[in-house]
Amino acid sequence: MQATRLTTFLQRLGRPGGAPAMLLWAALAGLLGALATIVFRDGLALMQRLLVGHSGSLVEMAAALPWPVRIVLPCAGGVVAGLFLVLAKRWADATPPDYMEAIASGNGQVPVPQTLLRSASSLCTIASGGSIGREGSMVQLAAMAASLIGRCARFDTARLRLLVACGAAAGITSAYNAPIASAFFVTEIVLGTIAMDSLAPMMVASVMANITMRHMPNYKPTYEMPPFPDVTGGEVLLFALLGILAGLTAPQFLRLLATARRQFQKSALPLPARLGLGGLAVGIISVWLPQVWGNGYSVVNSLLHHPWAWEAVLAILVFKVLATLFTVGSGAVGGIFTPTLFVGATLGYLFGQGVHALLPELTAAPSAYAIVGMAAFLTAATGAPIMAILMIFEMTLSYQVMLPLMLACVIAWLPGRGTGLSMYEITLKRQQEYQARARLRGTLMQDLIRPAQTVVAQDASLARMMDMFRAHPVKYLYVVDANGRYQGVVALRDLAGAPETTVAAEVLQRDQLPLITPEMALDQASNQFHQHHGERLPVVASLADPLLLGVVYKTALLDAYTRLSREEFPGLQS
Repeated sequence: MQATRLTTFLQRLGRPGGAPAMLLWAALAGLLGALATIVFRDGLALMQRLLVGHSGSLVEMAAALPWPVRIVLPCAGGVVAGLFLVLAKRWADATPPDYMEAIASGNGQVPVPQTLLRSASSLCTIASGGSIGREGSMVQLAAMAASLIGRCARFDTARLRLLVACGAAAGITSAYNAPIASAFFVTEIVLGTIAMDSLAPMMVASVMANITMRHMPNYKPTYEMPPFPDVTGGEVLLFALLGILAGLTAPQFLRLLATARRQFQKSALPLPARLGLGGLAVGIISVWLPQVWGNGYSVVNSLLHHPWAWEAVLAILVFKVLATLFTVGSGAVGGIFTPTLFVGATLGYLFGQGVHALLPELTAAPSAYAIVGMAAFLTAATGAPIMAILMIFEMTLSYQVMLPLMLACVIAWLPGRGTGLSMYEITLKRQQEYQARARLRGTLMQDLIRPAQTVVAQDASLARMMDMFRAHPVKYLYVVDANGRYQGVVALRDLAGAPETTVAAEVLQRDQLPLITPEMALDQASNQFHQHHGERLPVVASLADPLLLGVVYKTALLDAYTRLSREEFPGLQS
């Protein structure tokens, strides 16, 4: 009864249309998104207390455990996480489980059973030391909450997808304390376009989520940024070099992740065994380096505030990447956003140590390079420079960071544009669509020309034209002069009742049909067919020299579209 009343209330609240009503719904999505992330954090703390008797930093937890437990715990957690994923697969339906697909190409419905089971799997992986971010499940839960209230209010598909996007932005805000960047994350990465109609509600949801999180007890930002120093003019070039380094290394990191996933899939092991194997590898590494446990928050915060030896930073970078490859490759549920920030921070710190050793009087502390390295590496991995710039700016709240930050991010973005790699599958799909459209635009009509069988001379008799119409089921005959140049068409309807002495030139229509030229691209030719609803159009050498070369059939254009779609999206044909 109470559920029915709640549904009725939500439906009434959703009736007013327009932007103001959507902003109210976005605020509600922001509130619920923040609460969903809090539930996940509390669940993680509860699991830590059950496992080791207290909650807190996973790195400190690992360091306090005996080495046999460090090996066994991630392995056991991986096995249990795999069992939850097996259950999630049994609940699978036609609805895509990922919130990004629900927003970008789905109907806005985020499946509840799958989301809860996958989140439970993520909890097991993270609490037992898996090297993966917790933000993935947080955002998924926030998006699910927004989807639920939208479905209760019976939103149409477009509004439901926007509300889910608001929930996702709220989840990212709750994880990183960056409301502006969180809204841009969804618009730049998930939607692929920045429009005020969608950005405004996401901004409201992000602000509401941030306000909610700040009112929670024991609240503190994820990353505690130190003051950013003033950067002299010459040092800006060093940050540009850091951008180049990030732009070249981030695609390699993504390639390693893809390779790890393929290798684990080739093993044909069941999911629990795969995740257990990945956890075992992390556990073995943590015997020597407990810092590989978790998402790396505590290590990055330590780098930002304390000096580290370069050997220690390099060792942690290498083995943390290995631990992440084993965890993500095994199929564990979680985010790779935070591990990406970790790699960027350590890479920037090492770069900063190098330039500071060479030019100690002219360069800032290595922590400044670690801050910019986080954004530059994130830009190269996601292809979203605006989001990365805003996120680090919001974390530091320093205008001094903006010049090196913008320069490094833009430079880091350039090398990754042509690699076809991205941290998120939705970005790869969008890149494939752009490539497909570019190929469609590049397909020229000269490849689709066929002989014109319905051509008559200007002096063709009525009998000759009628014979041609009887032989071919067409509405028009193409008329050419003695040199084969196109003059116009003769329509079948114009020959009804015509005297027997009629010749083609007497009933000629010169501008009846749009013309196609060989250098026209596929989209241009499609526009010509939109002007004429027939099945074929004449092809001439050029408008200045209308030598008739043949015809192009509408079916040939459709075949070209289909063929290119199969090449770009082979999965659609399976």
